Amino acid sequence: MKLRLQILSAAFLLIPALLWAAGGSYQPAAVIPPPVAREFRGAWIATVANLDWPSKPGLPVAQQKTELIALLDRAAQLKLNAVIFQVRPMCDAMYASPLEPWSAYLTGVQGRAPQPFYDPLAFAIDEAHKRGLELHAWFNPFRVSSPQARLPLALDDIARTHPELVRHYGDLLWLDPGEPAARQHVLDVIMDVVKRYDVDGVQFDDYFYPYPQSDASGRELDFPDAASWRRFGAGRGLTRGDWRRQNINRFIQSVYQNIKAVKPWVKFGVSPFGIWRPGNPPQIKGFDAYAKLYA
Repeated sequence: MKLRLQILSAAFLLIPALLWAAGGSYQPAAVIPPPVAREFRGAWIATVANLDWPSKPGLPVAQQKTELIALLDRAAQLKLNAVIFQVRPMCDAMYASPLEPWSAYLTGVQGRAPQPFYDPLAFAIDEAHKRGLELHAWFNPFRVSSPQARLPLALDDIARTHPELVRHYGDLLWLDPGEPAARQHVLDVIMDVVKRYDVDGVQFDDYFYPYPQSDASGRELDFPDAASWRRFGAGRGLTRGDWRRQNINRFIQSVYQNIKAVKPWVKFGVSPFGIWRPGNPPQIKGFDAYAKLYA
């Protein structure tokens, strides 16, 4: 009984000290919260398959501009502070590029410039900044062509100029991330934009290696990178899956380092698939991006 009273007395003596600590002004330096950074409130403007802009290929330039301004006005009305504008849906360009052809989603014909001429990316940057919006350039790094874009490829499309870097996968054409020259080409495209345009950021979404496709029997197809695996991966201590992930890791690292070397203030981000792997944590179910997209 005496021991119990001593414990209770000690507990009661601690209460005032705890109350003082809770209400006192002292706070250890290690737990002082950092200054609140500007909240990022952004919206994606997808150009692939004319999902968001322009509403269809080959619209008159005046209508393209009107539609884009309407999207930016809406972003400003919603108190957003950034838009993520898809400038390269598939090894093409929504801007005047010296490296890749004009997008067919813009003009209806890959390689055809808008008439009368204007540069949609430069226009979007100017109009976004007028509204207090950051503009982040969104690139799809490795997609060359898809079933939705069954249009003639321009003479300067990479599938024509460097077919050795492109793989046929199901009904897709895809740059092989295992080819160093393919990764370098994409890096060159991105850095051309970073150097020539006043973009506030560079963004990728979840597309790296392609989403799995199946043959007529329903069997999942493996990405056809046997040639690059033999030349750059086999015998170097990695499984083929780990080698593919290393290709993406190297690519991401090179993009980040090059952006920061030229314009340190330009942001860089990736918006990957919504979960890492099924079963992590145990209740999570869904697509395994780690094993399928190698990212």
